[in-house]
Amino acid sequence: MNNLTLYLASILIWGSTWIAITWQYGHVAAEVSVAYRFTLAAALLAAWCLLRGLKLRFTLREHGWMALQGTLLVGINYVCVYLAEQRIPSGLMAVIFSLMAVLNLVGARLFFRTPLSRRALGGMALGVVGVGLVCLPGTSGSMQGGLDRAGLLLGLVGTVAASLSNLVVQRNLRQGIPVVQGNTLGMAYGAASVALFCWATGRPFAFDPSLRYLGSLAYLSLFGSVLAFGAYFTLVGRIGAGRAGYAMIVIPVVALALSTAFEGLQWRWELALGAALCLGGNALVMPGNGPRPRMPAPVADRLEA
Repeated sequence: MNNLTLYLASILIWGSTWIAITWQYGHVAAEVSVAYRFTLAAALLAAWCLLRGLKLRFTLREHGWMALQGTLLVGINYVCVYLAEQRIPSGLMAVIFSLMAVLNLVGARLFFRTPLSRRALGGMALGVVGVGLVCLPGTSGSMQGGLDRAGLLLGLVGTVAASLSNLVVQRNLRQGIPVVQGNTLGMAYGAASVALFCWATGRPFAFDPSLRYLGSLAYLSLFGSVLAFGAYFTLVGRIGAGRAGYAMIVIPVVALALSTAFEGLQWRWELALGAALCLGGNALVMPGNGPRPRMPAPVADRLEA
């Protein structure tokens, strides 16, 4: 797939997963649902690797980097996101998560010396201001009290962890770890870390056989985890974590629309202006602007294939 297709797939799928996460709340603890989701996703990817004859044997050092990728992405990020969405609307969580675009750019600059253009800096500024507006107390009529502040903090911690995971992914791709296998083992390690946390903290491994829970679990595992992450991390390998992260600015627009329709999100001028600024920041730095990151030729050839 070309970069635009990968970009749109990431936006449309992930834009809808924020509301799908809320359909998993109830009988099953949030952390346990995360473990179920990524265990299933890792199993699906492993089956695909076996079917296609893709190797899953790597050095101990490579396993360590993939474990770090999965622990950051699944073990910290998604646990924080699931817990945060119990306290704040899913659309607002998606807007907070769009800060990952800024964090990715900063991280890419620090760790990979990726240059920052004036367009990128301008887009970063608009994105930060936009997120700040939607996080103002009373913006949606629902962000008041200690629990909501805790939700904001959880959302920010999850966003930082996700950005760090993106940088690890970019490093792994540059070292020749393919996207599919990296996702397979990364998700497996991440799911294992969450399951271990649940066991250590006494979270019961309950299960909800309802159609709502099973449907959301299947959608989040197959589309939200396997397909969306495959598309997004391929994009990270092609254009870098910084520029790929701008998908996280458009995703909240989809998520906010669904949150309004299904959660009754109340719109105020701060929320509308903030969402508009996020979208404007994304328009400044759409993939295709700026230099493409350097990587070894064999890795680049594999990604293009």
